[in-house]
Amino acid sequence: MDSDQTEVFWENVTTRDKGADGRFVFAVSTTGIYCRPSCPARRPARDHVRFFADGDAARAHGFRPCLRCRPDEAGRDGAAVETALRMMAHDAPSLTELATATGYSPSHFQRIFKRATGLSPAAYARARRIERAEQVLGDHCVTDAIYASGFGAPSTFYRNAKERMGMNPSAWAKGGEGVTIHWAVMPTTLGAMLVAATDRGICRLAFGVGVEDLRALFPKAELIEGGEAFRSLFARVLSAVETPGQASDIPLDVRGTAFQEAVWAALRQIPAGETRSYAQLAAAIGRPAACRAAGSANGANRVAVLIPCHRVIRGDGALGGYAWGEGVKRELLAREGVHTKE
Repeated sequence: MDSDQTEVFWENVTTRDKGADGRFVFAVSTTGIYCRPSCPARRPARDHVRFFADGDAARAHGFRPCLRCRPDEAGRDGAAVETALRMMAHDAPSLTELATATGYSPSHFQRIFKRATGLSPAAYARARRIERAEQVLGDHCVTDAIYASGFGAPSTFYRNAKERMGMNPSAWAKGGEGVTIHWAVMPTTLGAMLVAATDRGICRLAFGVGVEDLRALFPKAELIEGGEAFRSLFARVLSAVETPGQASDIPLDVRGTAFQEAVWAALRQIPAGETRSYAQLAAAIGRPAACRAAGSANGANRVAVLIPCHRVIRGDGALGGYAWGEGVKRELLAREGVHTKE
């Protein structure tokens, strides 16, 4: 286990990161006990801590499980989530079927799955089906895509697609044709801000760009500057940018893959004034090995600040990259009381 990995693990332990439970256990040489990262017990000195892949490895070195946090159950939770993900890769089993297959009650399995992925099993399954439909829409008619992606009926697909995509499947397949987007470029203390919305919510928030940015993202949508009906919504967005952390009730119209949406959901769970590393973000959705992919999903966020990707920094405490410049990221964090390394 290399030093960079152990430092990430130690960070998980010191922050009691529940997203890291099941990834590893830490053992304390002075007590002979091993725990899950989120164990509520007082933290030991770093020199007394060893890390192991799981409870089996810790027990092989003479350690015994903590009776308070029951670390072996965390490993079982992770295995259950992996089993469920495999089952949902090409099918949509019910919550009861998933719970039966993993040996949990439906309510308990729902809790551990949502904690691991950021989505409920039903929401994850819907996202996977829509994701498959998006992949085939370009090569099939909409009806063929519906059945090819696992939906039993067109009505189910249209209902779920509308909830997730913010536009009907035909419009999506045609690059946004038939969708109306209202937009404005507004002055802020962070520079000029482009904000755009459909009738469902904000679909774009970016700094230092104009309407050409929207044309690239939505080439066939109707773009309308301003609009009285959107004045109040845009004003709320402006307030959220000037005072980050106040944006939780602003409606969004964004879409992505199931993985991206899980990352975005995890980002929205980070409280204002706190940060996470890319490793912690990946662990929060139950994919600890997917740090690079989590970073890519973070960068694919189309609504800066409202989905707070600025709260993700490097594991060593340095600022890390940001699509709209390090100065904007640093200032957003400073407004939340977070000061990063220069």
